[in-house]
Amino acid sequence: MAPQRRRARSRRIALLAATVAASAALASVPGFAAGLGVAVEADPSAPPAPAAPTAQADPPSAQAPAAPSPPVPQAPQEVPAFGAYLDYGPRGVTRIAELSRWLGGTELRVGHTYLPGDRWSNIAGAPGFLEDWARWRNEKADRMFVLNVPMLERNEEGVPDAEVRRQLRRGAAGRYDQHFRTLAERLVALKVPDTVIVLGWEMNGVTYTHRCGPDPEAWKTYWKRIVTTMRAVPGQRFRFDFTPSRGRDAVPWTQCYPGDDTVDIVGMDSYDQPAGLTFDRQVEEPYGLKEHVEFAKAHGKPVSYPEWGLFRNGDNPEYMRRMLAWMAEHKPLYNTLTDYCPHGVWQCADNPKSAEVYRAALSGLGQQPQPNPTPTPTPTPTQPTEPGQPPSECQPLDLGDWVEHWLGGKLCMRLDWWSRAR
Repeated sequence: MAPQRRRARSRRIALLAATVAASAALASVPGFAAGLGVAVEADPSAPPAPAAPTAQADPPSAQAPAAPSPPVPQAPQEVPAFGAYLDYGPRGVTRIAELSRWLGGTELRVGHTYLPGDRWSNIAGAPGFLEDWARWRNEKADRMFVLNVPMLERNEEGVPDAEVRRQLRRGAAGRYDQHFRTLAERLVALKVPDTVIVLGWEMNGVTYTHRCGPDPEAWKTYWKRIVTTMRAVPGQRFRFDFTPSRGRDAVPWTQCYPGDDTVDIVGMDSYDQPAGLTFDRQVEEPYGLKEHVEFAKAHGKPVSYPEWGLFRNGDNPEYMRRMLAWMAEHKPLYNTLTDYCPHGVWQCADNPKSAEVYRAALSGLGQQPQPNPTPTPTPTPTQPTEPGQPPSECQPLDLGDWVEHWLGGKLCMRLDWWSRAR
């Protein structure tokens, strides 16, 4: 019995295979499958067959959204050359970075200190005094080192006019040249040959021994001699800053001006004084802020403000606001706030309102603006394609799982094939 059942099963398989082969062959003849209405119904459970390559279709009429343009980086805001007098020695160098942090990272490009005027050895730049400042200056190419240099020793000891006159004349005759030559050589050796020298500052007042009033002509001759001596040192590129105090003071500062050939910068020390004087008066007074910038322009020199700050009018945010605006308008080569009490804002807790103005005006300068991130477009989800449906009035043929798997779907015969064929 078993052999007979195997032969009957073999005959059925052979007949079925022949039928399927004949149907597939007929379906492959052009027009035949269409005439008979035979179609292959896709099997949703079967993996899709790879599609035959087709000619590239024309792009759809709807344009794809353009890629967003990358944000254009903005240039950082220009930072003026400014700084502050924070201390004369190494602590002054250290505090530059601390003040910068207080200002939100704004870089202080100017370091400012004073040579002691007590004796000639210090005026000549005693070894060990300038090294920290020179190191700071040389860390970045765009930094500026400003050095106030007294013209006479015992500079703050209340020397009487007669002695001042005698000392000025000795200096004009060349008796003190060597001290300034030594200073120039030391600055060049420390690789700060471009130091700004504020020589004999506030000469129109009465505070310092190097004042101009006792003998203006001797003072101007002495200034020229110092500048000539320092410029004669090989490698130097010094700039000399003529800096009176604002207003007339003891003598008009214009009477002390030594001439364009030995002056590179026309500066002014301008504190908020005397008591009750408005900023408008500080601008318009004789030898005031307005006359200063006009004088410098007439002589082809840049201006500077080596010393400025609060004073006789206490915590005065109006002065602070107006002085900052004045400097923004007239663009000095540099400015340095005197930052200790009663003048300052960072190291002096007595001026909170003015400190707020100063900090708001100068915080965060020079920082690269951060562009707003460009949002990534969200792709539109596409609907999944449903498996093909058999045509209407089409009768699927049940050929068994094995044949349908081999064909890739069910065979379907249209019921109207007879009338379409006639």
